[in-house]
Amino acid sequence: MQAQQQGWRGRLQALGPGILMATAAIGGSHLVASTQAGALFGWQLIWLILLVNILKYPFFRFGVQYTLEHNESLLQGYQRKGKAYFYSFIGLNIIAAVVNTAGVLLLTASLLHYALPWPVAVPLLCALILVVCLAILLLGHYRALDKVAKLIMLLLTVTTLAAAIIAASNGANAPADFVGPSPWQLVTLGFLVALMGWMPAPIEISAISSLWLKAKLRQQAISRQQGLFDFNLGYWLTAALALVFVSLGALVQYGSEQEIALAGAAFAQQLIGMYASTIGDWARPLVALIAFLCMFGTTITVLDGYARTLNESFTLLGWQQPGNRHSLKIWLLVQAASGMALILFFSSALGPLLTFAMTLAFLTTPVFAWLNYSLMAGAGKGADGLNWPLKLLSWAGLVYLTGFALLFLAWFGGFL
Repeated sequence: MQAQQQGWRGRLQALGPGILMATAAIGGSHLVASTQAGALFGWQLIWLILLVNILKYPFFRFGVQYTLEHNESLLQGYQRKGKAYFYSFIGLNIIAAVVNTAGVLLLTASLLHYALPWPVAVPLLCALILVVCLAILLLGHYRALDKVAKLIMLLLTVTTLAAAIIAASNGANAPADFVGPSPWQLVTLGFLVALMGWMPAPIEISAISSLWLKAKLRQQAISRQQGLFDFNLGYWLTAALALVFVSLGALVQYGSEQEIALAGAAFAQQLIGMYASTIGDWARPLVALIAFLCMFGTTITVLDGYARTLNESFTLLGWQQPGNRHSLKIWLLVQAASGMALILFFSSALGPLLTFAMTLAFLTTPVFAWLNYSLMAGAGKGADGLNWPLKLLSWAGLVYLTGFALLFLAWFGGFL
């Protein structure tokens, strides 16, 4: 009994990187894309969201498993695999870091602008949120991020489930004879690809999780069992909340006469307003809190995570000294300034940019999914950790993701 208690205590103490991954994932993909899926198509896409989470599972898991078994980050593995893979990751990662930072920051500020009782300019709110996030990260860094992420995930899970239970008790908004549009047509392929691109998160989050785990390992020893428990908890919590957000959209917005906004900030604000009209005005603060927690958690983890990948990438390239205590802080500031500059100069195009980032994330998923798999299975490394269920699921995921990417490219190129 005592050994069992110690085992659970060790697992709880090891929690961190998996929760951070969940906090980073539950943002645009859940609050916007998942809820839009339910609002536009009811329950029709719930199995697709579940399927994508299952098929992407091995490739996110390998980021954690590789670090636990080889005591090095995925980026070190990418570099060893070949320059083409490593440079491709760096290039795509730089684009994702700037665009995703700007996108999630703007959405967070837009939600706060909508919730505040007095008008404050959105760019100013972006700057204020950025200052708060940077203060937490620069003053406390990983330890502070770890604590903030756990608090956000706890509040987010409780408030989201409460909202879903309330919505279910009120019944579906759609009339009994309502027949909604079908998502299974070529015109919706772009929406489906964007939905799957960030579900549960862009594939580069696997590399970020690897770096968060390395930071955690510098604080305490973590066994393979403890590390995978943390990852599995965070990953499947993310998947479960994605389904809850689909149900929120299906129950509250599906079948409504009001046209569904597709822009991220406009849709989130519309969601809050429709909750107030459907459930009651008292629900407005609850839904606003859920939306803000989603995006604030995503913003702070995106800032930290991408800064870590940029710092590690340029260290491995030999462009900066390893172990430099200030380099990560510099990359944090550079990333924050780049995201803010994108908001100030290209705010009108951020919606298309965010859609582009989500689509690019899906199209590059098969490449980096295969790379993560090959790092675990190749040259005998980690072979003991790849059992047959994981291998079969990996190949099923590669076939599915590659096939869907080719289908999208054929559609985009006008061949369909």
